Amino acid sequence: MDKAGSGAGNAGLVIRTARADEYAAVAELTVEVYVGEGFVRPGSPYAAELADTAHRGASAQILVATHADRVVGSLTVARPGTPYAEIALPGELEFRMLAVAKTARGLGAGTALVRTVIDTARAENFGAVALTTMPAMTDARRIYDRFGFVRAPERDWRTPAGELLTVLRLDLAA
Repeated sequence: MDKAGSGAGNAGLVIRTARADEYAAVAELTVEVYVGEGFVRPGSPYAAELADTAHRGASAQILVATHADRVVGSLTVARPGTPYAEIALPGELEFRMLAVAKTARGLGAGTALVRTVIDTARAENFGAVALTTMPAMTDARRIYDRFGFVRAPERDWRTPAGELLTVLRLDLAA
């Protein structure tokens, strides 16, 4: 999978599966966004999971957005039955860990990554795409809202530390 971006905002943006030699950059970016921007506490078990891209890449697909030969965004596609599929119901494709470098926001990387997941779900005949997000992740939420993701409040859950996480779903049949 290798998709070049289109449009003025994402000229030069490429979305593709991460290579193993990019895992360190993906880990750094993901931790920088989640921990550095205050969504996850430093030293938490989830911070360690975010940093372990090699482990994640062994059982899930990691997509990257590159611009000027630099990783500026990533997310993890968690297919059903894999260790990273946490909340997807049968017939849903899940994605997790969307991260876009602060310096690259506005290039369309987050939108292009999410669009790639939606396109993949359609191509693989999934009926929906699901994800978990946090209320504080307002930039990501704007992307999800533009695509038409809706909250599935009956599926919301809490972390072991008690933080509320919300589940969003995009029905592809609609």
